[in-house]
Amino acid sequence: MQRRSNCPISNVLDIVGDKWSLLIVRDLLFFGKQTFSEIQTSDERVATNILSSRLEKLENDGLITKQADTRDKRKKVYLLSEKGIDMLPIMLEMILWSSKHDPDTNAPQDLVKRIQTDKIQLMSEVVSQLKREG
Repeated sequence: MQRRSNCPISNVLDIVGDKWSLLIVRDLLFFGKQTFSEIQTSDERVATNILSSRLEKLENDGLITKQADTRDKRKKVYLLSEKGIDMLPIMLEMILWSSKHDPDTNAPQDLVKRIQTDKIQLMSEVVSQLKREG
């Protein structure tokens, strides 16, 4: 991948800086979505062609893996890689920032409080759940 610069923020933006990639990561991290059709049903309603290209990009960048569904070999399942799971602290901080600065956000207040008071344990639980699913 060609970088615009060696700036760490620019590096992250080169990987997930479009308007859809972090939403896909969100769905995999927090909502247990794993298939194309599950991800497509998110509130933001990403178009199928864009979803396909973003999933391919996230896979090429090493944030997700794609494998055959164990129940239906014709379907593909998308799972976060270790690199993708490492986005968890960033995503939690984004939830905190949004809940602080946008009174209309739908961030569950229980989750916001948990991030503020028990982030390490919360991250451990989320990671354990992801590893059970994968």
